Amino acid sequence: MQTRTMRSRFPASPILGWLIAVTLAALAGCASDERARDAAPSPAEIRARIAGLIPAGTPDRAGWAADIQSSMAALEIAPNSANICAVLAVTEQESGFRADPAVPGLSRIAWEEIERRAERIGVPMLAVRLALQIDSPTGKRYGERLDAVKTEKELSRIFEDFIGMVPMGERLFAGLNPVRTGGPMQVSIAFAERHAAASGYPFKSDGSVRHEVFTRRGGMYFGIAHLLAYPANYDAHLYRFADFNAGHYASRNAAFQNAVSVATGIALDLDGDLIRHGSGSDAPGSTELAVRALARQIDMDHGAIRNALEQGDGAAFERGKLYRRVFELAERIEHKALPRAVLPRIDLHSPKITRKLTTEWFAKRVDERHRRCIGRAGASTADNT
Repeated sequence: MQTRTMRSRFPASPILGWLIAVTLAALAGCASDERARDAAPSPAEIRARIAGLIPAGTPDRAGWAADIQSSMAALEIAPNSANICAVLAVTEQESGFRADPAVPGLSRIAWEEIERRAERIGVPMLAVRLALQIDSPTGKRYGERLDAVKTEKELSRIFEDFIGMVPMGERLFAGLNPVRTGGPMQVSIAFAERHAAASGYPFKSDGSVRHEVFTRRGGMYFGIAHLLAYPANYDAHLYRFADFNAGHYASRNAAFQNAVSVATGIALDLDGDLIRHGSGSDAPGSTELAVRALARQIDMDHGAIRNALEQGDGAAFERGKLYRRVFELAERIEHKALPRAVLPRIDLHSPKITRKLTTEWFAKRVDERHRRCIGRAGASTADNT
């Protein structure tokens, strides 16, 4: 009786009720977290899933899966179906799951590229050919090894030997190595070297990033880093595939160029290059000149515009005033939202390319493979439920 009277006179405090609710929610959250941890797949389960998505008939699917899983873990990339299939799609497109794929006509391509590079750096081709008659550590002359070369790894090693053996080789011939990409994802060796210098390399190696690119493990690690280990606000992997071919943020930058064209009426090549590169890089390019035409409308002088455009190879560019104001102006003119990603329009040129190809072709071809892989992943999930 006394107790009932006290309860009616002093109802439960709202604060006490709130504390109880928060405590129950926290306990429920802890339980959910434990269930999520329990449900998270183990590395072995991830490897098995990757192996199941690699095309049938691929030799050593378990080995490929192990290298992909360990690389994604080291790079802290979520091993979801979209990301796994993106890696597999690029690898299938670039090498057909061969760590060091043979290149048809590589000997001819190598000689032609050497001649071009020799002319560009001012080394007489006669001197190069005479130097290549020197016996190499294998007992064969360098020229003979070049005539028989089949893969980019072999070609790169020939030039490493050559440059180390020939008097003044580093000084005279370092720029002659024609191999600039390699491995199962055909990743840029220059990118791999920059990435390793900035972030390290998590696997044991002989100290040469170039050598690691030509291994399955190293080629996958640096290829996955180039494809997925950078922040991009894309709504589809299609644009990452284009960036893999054309350079980080090329798709975003092509969309910015499109907005500049809308705002100015000036036609631009949507190639993702916001400033000039190489010789004459200090002079304004077509995109920079077009943006300068908007200087008064966006309240930015030429120096500020240049500084902003120089950030075009990083994530910060889209958070800046130039990017925001150009899109605001262009969308007022069009009376609609404009895309934040556009496939760059770039013709591909390489000694290995024998027909007309573009970045758009590459991105769409890889995207088709990606979609098929996602379909297999979905079917596999359904089969296991």
